[in-house]
Amino acid sequence: MFRPETPSCLARGYTQTRRSWLTVLLLALVLPVASIADPISFDDSWSEQGFLRLWTNDYRLRGERVDIISNGTVSLLWRPLEQEHQNTEEASWTWQVDQGVGATDLTVKGGDDRNIALYFVFVDKSEASNISPKSARRLLRNPNVSAIVYVWGGNHEIGQVLQSPYHPRLKTKVLRKTGLGVNRERVNLQADYQLAFGNDGALLVGVGVSSDSDDTNGKIRAILSQLSLHLTRSIYAEVCCEIAA
Repeated sequence: MFRPETPSCLARGYTQTRRSWLTVLLLALVLPVASIADPISFDDSWSEQGFLRLWTNDYRLRGERVDIISNGTVSLLWRPLEQEHQNTEEASWTWQVDQGVGATDLTVKGGDDRNIALYFVFVDKSEASNISPKSARRLLRNPNVSAIVYVWGGNHEIGQVLQSPYHPRLKTKVLRKTGLGVNRERVNLQADYQLAFGNDGALLVGVGVSSDSDDTNGKIRAILSQLSLHLTRSIYAEVCCEIAA
């Protein structure tokens, strides 16, 4: 027989629900988990976007990885990110270079070829609701947009942060000098953003992959795989607090 809920039943239900969320919050604070990783698949959510050129790279999307061939060409493989990724603090990936270009000066426009570059594009919080991340080229023309580009290539010291010759709000961080091999990377996006731009008031809206061989007319064969975005425990606890409130 159906029995309508009395005020006391509703109160008990509310108390149990709140206790459940408080339990989730406590677990988020005390469990020995450094971060929550969200793998980013290389699927049809990515699209190639050229840099005002007709010649493009060859990107082969294979789920966990993307195979890259650049033969005297340059272009960007772009993926807009969902709102749940906007507060990402760290990222990790594996990259492999089987054939690459020689060392270049990454601060010189028209002479800055590199084996692989990984773009993380941010929008000022105050403008995030007014900007669509679908087009990387349109985004990068907006003065409220900035980007950190992690690079394997160039003749600069590892860890050096360089001003891009193409955009005042685009900074390059060198992770690997020109060379061949396989390496696993993990970066702190928030710390690098603050170092590059002096503040942390921006949201992550997109990620891009590029190889660049057009200036040296060289050839690159590379693979990028196991790309993940990481939400650290402190941010996870904030989300739990908002839900429990």
